[in-house]
Amino acid sequence: MNKEELKNMLEEVAAGKLSPDEAVNRIKLQPYDDLGFAKIDTHRGVRQGEGEVIYGAGKTVEQLVKIVSHILSGDSESVLITRMSRDAADVLSESVPLFYDPLSKIGIAGKKPEAGQRGNIVIATGGTSDLPVAEEAALTAEYYGNRVTRLYDVGVSGIHRLFDNAELLVNARVVIAVAGMEGALASVVGGMVDCPVIAVPTSVGYGANFGGLSALLSMLNSCASGVSVVNIDNGFGAGYLAGMINKMQVT
Repeated sequence: MNKEELKNMLEEVAAGKLSPDEAVNRIKLQPYDDLGFAKIDTHRGVRQGEGEVIYGAGKTVEQLVKIVSHILSGDSESVLITRMSRDAADVLSESVPLFYDPLSKIGIAGKKPEAGQRGNIVIATGGTSDLPVAEEAALTAEYYGNRVTRLYDVGVSGIHRLFDNAELLVNARVVIAVAGMEGALASVVGGMVDCPVIAVPTSVGYGANFGGLSALLSMLNSCASGVSVVNIDNGFGAGYLAGMINKMQVT
């Protein structure tokens, strides 16, 4: 149950369409449902505005099927799944409707939300090798109702490609900069725009990249103001955070 669903339920009580006892019975199911191997956080939508997201890696296919089926049997029309393997997606699709993107390993079980038009989140990547993480961010942001513009392969080794798209960047509500190697893209973008920049270091690079650590440290040490950094390869975290920023009303 999310905030909107809770509000609708209270309005039904006020209008006499739902008895107080029936409303109490619904709320009694909160704050989590215990499946034994997993405890479904049914109050997350009320606390944070969005429902629980399933991290697919490390879970068995049987666990995924049970968790997803349980969530969809409640008030949720869909559930977002990250880092899900193709094999798990193939099995899960036999039980529930499933959208699956093999590049980002994002799955959306149930009814896939319509494309959102809120604000504009621009996702820029240093190179094509960063696309799996960038698409994880893009599909996450789109799932939560945001408009996303993809600006891929505009890294600093050919910086004219980035400058050619300056107008697109400066009109963004949020920019997600996804890059490996030395991670310089975030600083350059941060010096061009007046909106928040979310930097995502990726594990793309040669040995001294240390699995994304060099990009992470470069982004953390950015001299550009307004740049925040999520963990290595955390496209989901960047997409979710960008959506939260996009929701906020300017006062």
